[in-house]
Amino acid sequence: MTLRDLEHKTLTELTEMAAEYEIPNVAKLRKRQVIEAIMQAQAQKDGMEYTKGVLEILPDGFGFLRRGDYAPSNEDIYVSVSQIRRFMLRTGDTVSGLVRPPKDSEKYHALLRVERVNDLDPEQSSGRKPFEDLTPIYPNRRLLLETDPKEIAMRLMDVISPIGKGQRGMVVSPPKAGKTTLLKNIANSLTTNHPELELIVLLIDERPEEVTDMQRSVHGEVISSTFDQPSENHVRVAELVLERAKRMVESGRDVVILLDSITRLARAYNLVEPPSGRTLSGGVDPSALHKPKRFFGAARNIEEG
Repeated sequence: MTLRDLEHKTLTELTEMAAEYEIPNVAKLRKRQVIEAIMQAQAQKDGMEYTKGVLEILPDGFGFLRRGDYAPSNEDIYVSVSQIRRFMLRTGDTVSGLVRPPKDSEKYHALLRVERVNDLDPEQSSGRKPFEDLTPIYPNRRLLLETDPKEIAMRLMDVISPIGKGQRGMVVSPPKAGKTTLLKNIANSLTTNHPELELIVLLIDERPEEVTDMQRSVHGEVISSTFDQPSENHVRVAELVLERAKRMVESGRDVVILLDSITRLARAYNLVEPPSGRTLSGGVDPSALHKPKRFFGAARNIEEG
């Protein structure tokens, strides 16, 4: 049974099918999660695998589906050039599909069939408008943060510095002032008051224990590149997260990225970018500031939705 056939079924019918495949905790799953669990069970029965990952296209034209923290690994899924061209896939697309095991001379699992691109039909997704061609406008839809009267910080943000969809914001604070706690509160307030949002928390050059704490505290996706990783990995992960957010916006979804911190991201770019021969105060190369500004400037409200 194909993914399209499953989507036309009711949740009750899907639950009955899930029971036949002995999928646990079906009552707690949403319809989309039940469908993915059934597809996974069907694929395993046929000796294949149903998986999802974020596409990274390499300079040679082919790509890989990255999972976890988007770090390259032997578990990545190979995506051929023909599949990328057929469905007009771009770096950052979230691709779901059937995967076959590697053959004798192959190293990676390979994507056998594309079922979904950013949770849309592949044919529908191929006609989307590029992010750069979308029309940016001023924010016109407010995001409320207050959830509990005891949370004074969120109430103060609503009163003093209200935020809206498409707005850029920066938290400037000295060390140990509670910046990370504030980010956690913002993340949990957004997931509580605005469940339609796609929340991504990006941690760059942070300690591993801080990443674990954030994953346990926030009801959203946490992507990290810890301080023991090279600067090249910081830059690659940040750019892949940005591209993924752009692809979701192109597909009509609202995305929020909480980055901690843009200062460390700028330092990583300063080490990675080739020197231009000019130096600002603090030893920062002017060319290294362009990409952090591009990351920050990518936040915008889109007229097309």
